[in-house]
Amino acid sequence: MIKPVALELGVPLENIFANQLLFGTSGEYVGFDPTEPTSQSGGKAVAVQHIRQKCRYKSVVMIGDGATDLEARQPGGADLFIYYGGVQMREAVARKADWVVSDFHELMAYLA
Repeated sequence: MIKPVALELGVPLENIFANQLLFGTSGEYVGFDPTEPTSQSGGKAVAVQHIRQKCRYKSVVMIGDGATDLEARQPGGADLFIYYGGVQMREAVARKADWVVSDFHELMAYLA
């Protein structure tokens, strides 16, 4: 699903780290590709560490809404975790975040 969008936007596929959804012959969702690092426990942390090393970023911020997103905030991974609660508020994850936002415009205004 994401690859055609990335190509349309000019984002190289090697810069995409996402779960690959799998569909059956009738088009029904059957799961996700278990070989994708982001589909495994701790996989988002691995992806962030890879991005940090490859691009030589000094600082990395992870924005997410789930416990697996929060896992990326560890040594060598994300320096800061922003919890986005604009769709669903998960209190257990929000409590552990460095910053909580529930409005996308607030987030964009701060990052601009």
